[in-house]
Amino acid sequence: MAVQLDPQLLEILRCPSPDHAPLRPGTVDDADADMLTCTECGRGYPVQDGIPVLLLDEAVPPPGGLAG
Repeated sequence: MAVQLDPQLLEILRCPSPDHAPLRPGTVDDADADMLTCTECGRGYPVQDGIPVLLLDEAVPPPGGLAG
């Protein structure tokens, strides 16, 4: 199921890593995944019950390891 977040909320959410890049719904491999993916570092953040879990400890590393 695709991430269903208010577009205004998605517009202001940022990756909690130091670069604070924007997030996009889904993953590189699955646009319908319940994840938000950082446009800079590639970390994936799960969305559980409609709530983004924006904790670095809970992030899924990008394919091929962490960038930056």
